[in-house]
Amino acid sequence: MVAPTVGVLALQGAFAAHAAIFERLGARAVEVRTPGELAAADALVIPGGESTTISMLLERSGLLEPVRDRLRGGLPVLGTCAGMILLASEVLDGRPDQHCFGVVDIGVRRNAYGTQVDSFEASIAVEGLGAPFPAVFIRAPAVEQVGPGVEVLAVADAGPVLCRSGAATAAAFHPELSGDDRLHARFLSEL
Repeated sequence: MVAPTVGVLALQGAFAAHAAIFERLGARAVEVRTPGELAAADALVIPGGESTTISMLLERSGLLEPVRDRLRGGLPVLGTCAGMILLASEVLDGRPDQHCFGVVDIGVRRNAYGTQVDSFEASIAVEGLGAPFPAVFIRAPAVEQVGPGVEVLAVADAGPVLCRSGAATAAAFHPELSGDDRLHARFLSEL
């Protein structure tokens, strides 16, 4: 069996941490900065960072439309924190020039959990994982609207924090910083 190639959008954020986890789990991780690198990927990770900056960098790098096309075509994707915002159908407090891909029918509010100093960790129950997952929240988005086709896989005090719609999974937190590879392993198992 050939190991899948997981592209990790490498424009901003903790992309190296995601890549290291996938390599440890036996996948081939490729940092994606160009449309050619994206074309070689069997799946994609959109990491945390700053969603408006990532949106602008996607446009400047020529990746915006290729990513949009691949996602619309069913490319499996995992979006974490800012990645969740980019996968959402609506950014409730977004800038007018901010892009989102609309592959998960959720409405999100940016930085809803507060500023950098308000960052925290919480043990959350994730459907199908068994033991609680140590979620790391850093300037995290909040899901305020959930469409009918969205599966909520985990909730925290403020509401849904892990959602899935088809081949797209969106997390409000940073699983790559948790020291627990189970969400990445689950994503790989679904490819």
